[in-house]
Amino acid sequence: MEHKNLLREETINFAIEISDICDNIKGCSVYVNQLLRCSSSIGANLHEAKYAQSKADFISKLEISLKESFETEYWLELLYRKNKIDETTYKSLINKCGTIRRKLIASVTTAKNKQ
Repeated sequence: MEHKNLLREETINFAIEISDICDNIKGCSVYVNQLLRCSSSIGANLHEAKYAQSKADFISKLEISLKESFETEYWLELLYRKNKIDETTYKSLINKCGTIRRKLIASVTTAKNKQ
């Protein structure tokens, strides 16, 4: 499986894991909704990039995915600080999100260098 397909799988698995965790969070529905939206948007924009209309559109979709990963980290921290996510789960999710973010940064850098 090529790198982009591996990253796509990682983003899908990450969104599913976030969704499963959010199913068990009581209260904070606004925060939970934000987390669900941005965490699933990482992979959705990555998938859209595959069908970009131009190189600039491709890079833009990757950059949106990257921004969504930063937002995901924010909502995870907020829910952790509100004691809605335990420390072990929080650290695991932040780690996975960081891995995805670093891969997206590498992809954006590569795409920009090939322009």
